[in-house]
Formats: sequence, C-alpha cells, structure tokens
Amino acid sequence: MKQDLKKFIMRGNILDLAVAFILGASFNSVVQSLVKNMLTPIISAIGGQPNFANYYFSINHSKFLYGDFVNSLISFIIIVLALFFLIVQPLNKLIAYSKKHKTPIESTDKKCPECLSVIAKAATRCAFCGIKLINDDVV
Repeated sequence: MKQDLKKFIMRGNILDLAVAFILGASFNSVVQSLVKNMLTPIISAIGGQPNFANYYFSINHSKFLYGDFVNSLISFIIIVLALFFLIVQPLNKLIAYSKKHKTPIESTDKKCPECLSVIAKAATRCAFCGIKLINDDVV
C-alpha cells in the first residue's frame, strides 16, 4: 500500500497539479493585494470614502457590508481575464497552429480491390484472397 501511494504521488500529473495549485494561490494573493491596495482606493476616492471595504447599507438596523464582496468580485474578474488572455488564448492559438501545420502521415497500407482486406502498399499479392496485384490493379 505504501508503494502504491508513493507511485500515485510521484506521477507527473499529480506533481503538475500541486505546482499549479501553489502558483494559483500565489497569483491570487498578488491579485488580492492589487485590488485591495491599488484599485479599490481609486474607486473609493471617486465615491468619497477612503476605505472601500467599509461600504455598507442597512435595513432595519442590520448592516450589510458589500465592500469586501466588491473587492472579491473585482479580484475574481481580474484573475479570470488574466487566465483567459495569458493562458487560454495563447494555448488555443498554439493548438490551432499545430493542427494547421501538421503534415499528413502517408499510409503504408492499401485495400485489396478484390476482397477489400488491408494489405501492405508494396504487396504484389493479397495475403487473404491470393490475387496478384500490379500497381493497384488485379491481374
């Protein structure tokens, strides 16, 4: 069981997933800091309050803090846009480019005109029905 666990952890896709998770968490903290310390102060300066996170509205003496939600929403939008423009679109272009410039693989097989079995292209006689072939013609 210990060997199976070790084999499972050492597989490439598990390690790739772990690295991607750590990078994503780091990227998230950078974006959160950007939004909290740079973007929302600009937005709150327009609104007239110095601390955007303290925005709220009240209904029946209950406070509904929506400033942190707006911070999180802006962070989410920035992360989605960054992932789309920095990862998804370049990867889609790379895949389209590789499909467009793919050289077709020439087949080494052909079909027997008599029995329609797949035989080697260089064959002069069908291995299945035994007819003699010359330049894809039956003799």
